Amino acid sequence: MELKGRIIYKGKAQGQALVTSMPISFYGGVDPNTGVVLEKDHELQGQSVKGKILVFPQGKGSTVGSYTLYRMKKSGTAPIAMINRETETIVAVGAIISEIPFVDKIDVVKFKTGNKVVIENDTVVIF
Repeated sequence: MELKGRIIYKGKAQGQALVTSMPISFYGGVDPNTGVVLEKDHELQGQSVKGKILVFPQGKGSTVGSYTLYRMKKSGTAPIAMINRETETIVAVGAIISEIPFVDKIDVVKFKTGNKVVIENDTVVIF
């Protein structure tokens, strides 16, 4: 299935989807040293975003989340790409400064964890 979205940060990525219907906070909600989601009662609690294409509706939380995502990129624990239904400033800035391919305006309910996903700029293909 091919979907078109809006480019937040252009690029190419290919990998396995990690999907949640819940917003994510990178500051406090994800361990920057491991990439593991820490937020209590989150659908992804205990799972790692490292090396995944992270599919979630939108971000939430503190502006420090942008820098947490940057720290994750530098330490190798960040997702390789991200897809949102509707991004907000915190995650957008984090993706841009971290150079993580990122697309929004995508219907995230079409994804399931484990799907193979290819992103090339504004095009997202689900296998």
